[in-house]
Amino acid sequence: MRVAYLGPAGTYTEEALLGLCKLMPALGQATFVARPTIADCLLDCDRGNVDYAMVPMENSIEGSVNMTLDWLIHHVEIPIRSEIALLISHHALVHPDRKDSPFSNVEKVLSHPQAIAQCHQFIRQHCPHALIEYTKSTAEAAEYVAHHPEQKLVAIGPRVAGETYGLYEALANIEDHPNNYTRFVLVGHESVNGQSIEAPKMQRTDKTSILVTLPEDFPGALHQVLSAFAWRKLNLTRIESRPTKKKLGSYFFIIDIGQGMDDTLVPGAIAEIEALGCQVRLLGSYPCYMPQDTTTRSTMSMKG
Repeated sequence: MRVAYLGPAGTYTEEALLGLCKLMPALGQATFVARPTIADCLLDCDRGNVDYAMVPMENSIEGSVNMTLDWLIHHVEIPIRSEIALLISHHALVHPDRKDSPFSNVEKVLSHPQAIAQCHQFIRQHCPHALIEYTKSTAEAAEYVAHHPEQKLVAIGPRVAGETYGLYEALANIEDHPNNYTRFVLVGHESVNGQSIEAPKMQRTDKTSILVTLPEDFPGALHQVLSAFAWRKLNLTRIESRPTKKKLGSYFFIIDIGQGMDDTLVPGAIAEIEALGCQVRLLGSYPCYMPQDTTTRSTMSMKG
């Protein structure tokens, strides 16, 4: 078994994948394959080069990862098999040769766009004049800083990235909001071979995700779609629109239903929606895991 993940080593995606391996014993026997972009992960899975792909889906601060959504909608058809939420803690990482240099001397801040967006307060307070350079992953930013000690750089990323690339953790917990969670999804054409188990301090829920395309020129169509769930008392945990890329004002609707696929309620709602003339695509029905410990942390705590 081979699993592609957003790499190189030391990313939050790898950390989430390791967490999921504790819940799915069969997955723990897999070979991890680091890929440089979300698109590469999903394409490798779609083409059969790997069995599964692990990618970020949504952050509690910045919202959905549009790259993941758009590729799952427009370019590949790979079911979601499982989901895990990870508490994200960003750290300011510098080369050891520059550990005594003040942040005011930093000329460039590097990280993934989502990480940069989650740490605006740190950047404004400590590195207001630094240039922002986006990287494909947080680990790529850490790797670059490790290989360029002559430059005045700081990488934003997980502690494990600093440990992996030998960087100094100049400042810990620099995210704007302490309860910073990201949902990661495991996608694949086949179910994971092995029975899921509960791990300590984890709670499981089940979810079904669908993609709905409304018919043209149908006033009140979205209301009728939502009514199909409402009268069946099916809880919706997320509704999000994404452009169809066909014309301005044309959208898909991604709907997360707060339960797994059953024999009656969810199929009945889907059948009613299709009867309205809507197109429905099942994105997956899968277990979702989240840590039970949501204790807030103090941000920008100095290491040591």
